[in-house]
Amino acid sequence: MTYSSISFVAARQQQAQDALPVLSERYGCVPPEQADVIVALGGDGFMLESLHRFMDLDTPIYGMNRGSVGFLMNTFDLDGLAERLNRAQVTNLHPLRMTVWDIDGHRHHALAINEVALRRESRLAARLNIYIDGVLRMEELICDGIMVATPAGSTAYNLSAHGPIIPVGAGVLALTPVSAFRPRRWRGALLPETAAVEFRVIDADFRPVSAAADFEEIHKITRAVVSEDRSVSLAVMFDPEHNLEERVLKEQFEP
Repeated sequence: MTYSSISFVAARQQQAQDALPVLSERYGCVPPEQADVIVALGGDGFMLESLHRFMDLDTPIYGMNRGSVGFLMNTFDLDGLAERLNRAQVTNLHPLRMTVWDIDGHRHHALAINEVALRRESRLAARLNIYIDGVLRMEELICDGIMVATPAGSTAYNLSAHGPIIPVGAGVLALTPVSAFRPRRWRGALLPETAAVEFRVIDADFRPVSAAADFEEIHKITRAVVSEDRSVSLAVMFDPEHNLEERVLKEQFEP
């Protein structure tokens, strides 16, 4: 496919801001709503922000690394961008949909591209019930937190919590505890991508728990339901030699 109209967006970091006018002048820049492709300049955090911001446009996003991590980004180069875009490979990501209820009974919704994470909000450990597709699978988990991570997000917070790295397209989600105290040796689980995960907070008033879907966080929840939303598809573009599937596979063999 030929991408004739490009919209450049940049993170606040100076190196991203410095690249923005140079690229815009060289290749032209249109508003995101008029673009065939959006080029995001920054790091992984800004890529996630851009995916959320432009989710309703159904426009592919190509990231160039002007940040600190860059797992979701391509290498930065001022030259040859048109050619790189035309031969880039598209990976379609499906976010998680989080529905939570707070202690006042209000319901909240949010989407997560990386993970939905529950965390304790006080010095007291969280106590949770875990249901999978309506079946009680864990009567009580005592922990600092727990998350449901997508394959794309498995190398982020999930990895730092010693969760598994999941190849894109594997058809599974990671259920990963954070500092689990009971059961003592529980390391989490791999779930089918069709699974609906429900967390119920025990003693929500006494042991407050928050739930976060990427950037959006709800405090003092009593219940959270998480499942993959297949109705939402996000197109992320990668250079053929650095596609997301290859990066996830390579990450599993890094020392």
